[in-house]
Amino acid sequence: KQVVQDTGPRRLSPLQRAMSAGVWFRKCLRLHDNAALVAAAESGDPVVPFFVLDPWFDRSCIGVNRFQFLLESLRDLDGQLREAYGSRLLVLQGRPDDVLQGLFEGTGPVHLKSLLYERDSEPYARQRDAGVEALARKCNVATRSFSGHTILDLDKVLATPGFKPPISMAGIQALLKTSGPVPPALAAPRKLPPLAIEGFEVPDITELYGEEDRPTGSTMLGGEREALRRLAASCADVAYVCQFEKPKTVSTGQKGKPWEPSTTGLSPYLKFGCISVRTAWHTIAACYEGRQHAQPPQSLHGQLLFREMFYVLGSSVPNWNKAEGNSMCKQIPWGEDKQLLDAWIEGRTGYPFIDALMRQLRTTGWMHHLGRHAVACFLTRGDLWQHWTAGRDVFDKYLLDSDWALNNGNWLWLAGVAPFSAPYFRIYDPCPGAKSSLNAEQSGEFVRHFVPELKAMPDKYIYTPWKAPVQVQQQARCVIGKDYPSPIVDHKVAREQNLAKFKAALERRPEGAAALPEKFGAGQKKDPGPMQTLYASSKKGADVPAKGAKGDNTPGHASTATKGGKSEGKGIGRFFKLAGATADEATTETGASSDVQPSTQRKRRWGPGSGKGPTSSGGGLSCPVQIDLSD
Repeated sequence: KQVVQDTGPRRLSPLQRAMSAGVWFRKCLRLHDNAALVAAAESGDPVVPFFVLDPWFDRSCIGVNRFQFLLESLRDLDGQLREAYGSRLLVLQGRPDDVLQGLFEGTGPVHLKSLLYERDSEPYARQRDAGVEALARKCNVATRSFSGHTILDLDKVLATPGFKPPISMAGIQALLKTSGPVPPALAAPRKLPPLAIEGFEVPDITELYGEEDRPTGSTMLGGEREALRRLAASCADVAYVCQFEKPKTVSTGQKGKPWEPSTTGLSPYLKFGCISVRTAWHTIAACYEGRQHAQPPQSLHGQLLFREMFYVLGSSVPNWNKAEGNSMCKQIPWGEDKQLLDAWIEGRTGYPFIDALMRQLRTTGWMHHLGRHAVACFLTRGDLWQHWTAGRDVFDKYLLDSDWALNNGNWLWLAGVAPFSAPYFRIYDPCPGAKSSLNAEQSGEFVRHFVPELKAMPDKYIYTPWKAPVQVQQQARCVIGKDYPSPIVDHKVAREQNLAKFKAALERRPEGAAALPEKFGAGQKKDPGPMQTLYASSKKGADVPAKGAKGDNTPGHASTATKGGKSEGKGIGRFFKLAGATADEATTETGASSDVQPSTQRKRRWGPGSGKGPTSSGGGLSCPVQIDLSD
């Protein structure tokens, strides 16, 4: 692991040598709603804000774009501490236990009498923090930890008598109701003691990555100030916030700027804690107040609730990140073909929509949640039959908003192996038409930007270039099989073969095994489809039961009829098929990467202040974790 040691000058005043309160920034890279920082400010002790660049997280597992986003966020935090308080952020490098031991014993740049931090629920973080807590007790250093990365206090939720892991919107709403009103976000401290230590600056990306690994053009600047600006820009248009429905967002970027997200793009900021989830919740709630508005799961609050659900599941389900020993994962005999996987990663499958999305991921660190659905389905049950964990690892490396709980949850969901998955036989067509639920633009602008080999291919063939006559291919200077790959598989053939293998795996259960959850096919009399909503929108904007529909609380259904602006149902309904999508186009569920997410597509497509409503003619999937506020 590469670790860069600080070699800059340092001047330690008697104040810094005195016993101080250390605020350990990890994911909570902000001043607002930071309980640890507020408590330290109120302690009366000298306050030392610091961040540890842990060699556990290096370029072998984190793409350069995400690391650059982290460094930008640290610079923004350091800048705010300097400007607002005359303080600063110390960036220390090394194993956290080694670094903290020096701070506890006074052999480092400061001597800590107390340590305050926001809790992190990831397995590595829990193990790391347990070791630090033990070390602190040995050194007689007081510690305080705080909940804050999620709305719910995860430790308290899991300790509640009768707790059951939530696998539906109804389940997570019930947990939220039991926990009481969402607490208000804390203001940033009014005062902090100044800190005059020199050195320990935020490093440049070139100090951590080689010449061959340089940031490649993400349009998202890291930091709290940018996060708050994005939230304010989205919520400046109250109508946009109230009418937002995740399924109607566009997967192929802004018109004229296909590299720009069509959604709010808040998910990376939530992942790194540049913005508080409580701040996002209450800012959205202020737009809702006194007005008719969309309800979960489609709404912005619904996206944040999906984020909570996956955090609870990630904290409560053993082996959440594995196929084996995971109660939320059906065992499927996936294939293992490095050539197929590499072609998918590098964007050379011969399917332009899939290839453009994968190249966008590697270039920008971003992909719309419907794009994530499409490429995940293509890799797993749809076409290539590769293990979902392989795709999960690729997303974990390249996505700016990659989040352990959400990324694993989404891949479980999209691979069709979880009890909250949509029916496995709903497969996306990797060549989306105008009525596809993937909401892909048809001019070819998105594909031409990320797959320049096809820049001269006529619109008619932009998603199926192999169908173009040879003369047309020659005129476009892109002969399929030579200048751009032929399709790596025949989608129709692969689809049928994979459906048969998946069905056989579900039927091959050990003798005496428990009945399969309903979403795996047992007991279903009729499948409404993952995109089918049981509720239609009235002209007044309220959700009303669709003709012949009955309420259902399972993940594939919606039951959120409203009356007077209040929800009367608690269904999940994450898959909504509006008119036009075929069974081959409506496959997975809520995706994300991260990304609860209030989608900026509405903002960008018909945007805040435009006075226009949604223009999407196709259905979409309501992705839980990337609220755009995830992706």
